[in-house]
Amino acid sequence: MLLTITTTHRPAADLGFLLHKHPDRFQSYDLSFGKAHVFYPEASDDRCTACLLLDVDPVGVVRGKGAGEGLLSQYVNDRPYAASSFLSVAISQVFGSALQGRCNDRPDLAETPIPLSARLDVLSVRGGEAFLRAIFEPLGYAVEAERHPLDERFPEWGEGPYHSVTIAKTATLAELLTHLYVLVPVFDNRKHYFVGDAEMEKLLAKGKGWLAQHPEKEAIARRYLDFHPSLFRQALARLVEEEQPGEVEGDEPSSDRTEAALEKPLSLHEQRIGAVVAALRAAGARKVLDLGCGEGRLIRELLKDGQFQEVVGLDVSIRTLETARERLKLDRLPSNQAGRVRLIHGSLIYRDRRLEGFDAAALVEVIEHLDLPRLSALERTLFEFARPKTVALTTPNREYNVTWEAVGPEKLRHRDHRFEWTRREFRDWATALAGRYGYSVRFLPIGPDDAALGPPTQMGVFERD
Repeated sequence: MLLTITTTHRPAADLGFLLHKHPDRFQSYDLSFGKAHVFYPEASDDRCTACLLLDVDPVGVVRGKGAGEGLLSQYVNDRPYAASSFLSVAISQVFGSALQGRCNDRPDLAETPIPLSARLDVLSVRGGEAFLRAIFEPLGYAVEAERHPLDERFPEWGEGPYHSVTIAKTATLAELLTHLYVLVPVFDNRKHYFVGDAEMEKLLAKGKGWLAQHPEKEAIARRYLDFHPSLFRQALARLVEEEQPGEVEGDEPSSDRTEAALEKPLSLHEQRIGAVVAALRAAGARKVLDLGCGEGRLIRELLKDGQFQEVVGLDVSIRTLETARERLKLDRLPSNQAGRVRLIHGSLIYRDRRLEGFDAAALVEVIEHLDLPRLSALERTLFEFARPKTVALTTPNREYNVTWEAVGPEKLRHRDHRFEWTRREFRDWATALAGRYGYSVRFLPIGPDDAALGPPTQMGVFERD
């Protein structure tokens, strides 16, 4: 398999400094699965091309040499010829300094976006050209792809998954190599080595700054992690956490924009917690989920009531769960109390069998933190798959925002809210949701109920028919 990297940035031959490979030399490197060769077919001030050629030992790979015993069981395979996880390993070992963005001789150039193109001969694309473009184009690459037949002598066999692919963009060399390092195995859809927690950490490290915002991040993570469900869930949850926006220039100070600051005069949060506990108590729930549990304020109240024998809090943020554990003082509680509560890390937008078998679930000011396209995924996770008998769900009433000077009719209460619904919008959504999944729903106000504007918080209590 062959990877070529070309630049026209003058002086183009400085590509040799970035790659830490001299253009006048042919260099070879021993790898666990074969050899890698680096050479330059052209190196001038106007244009420079570096080639990375892999010579994979197919017999050694089948016997487990450098690939993990049993991961490849056929002597006839495409590993020596198609770009795969072998190429990613070669990039990290042969171009390791360039992948890290290090260049002592040209440090400024290493940090400068320059015109770059990379050609892969050949890349096995499981998903076709449409998938190829869906992965590279959101990253700003111009993409050219030529699909190859399985065998030109037998056109009736049709075209295979193999493409010659060229991607081009103005970027740093480290950015280009990072994208290739992560994405080549995604297209091939098969890794030659064991995939575990270390591979997940590698994906998150190399994907930092671009993967969380990628529209195909789910497909990338799923394929990169070799379809391991637990690793995929953990990776996606951490990517969702990374995606949450921070302060934006021009925002009012967070101390003025937080819901706590707005609601303190009303003790609205305490009223919300009290209303949810009352709804769960009235439903006779004994096993309760607190979804999006945050720092554990609802859990603390539930533990005060002996009716609730098992309480599980789930949150997408590991740091928040650590804070909840500290504030609930779980390590200091008597064993009979500590045994009633469990904190788990996960995402509400992916099916999770740990959420099944509960009497009730609570979502206190959670749904407004989700992008609307993801709301349907939460609906299925909770109402189709987990299916607790009772769901107590609260969300802001946008109509009430005009009573707060710091918010008004045009803004949202918190910088991380993706939407806030009026009473009519919430009722329409909740009623349709209940009908779709076999629930009934009733609506309750929380906080002072203004005759014209309604309450600051609205709650829907869903009961399974």
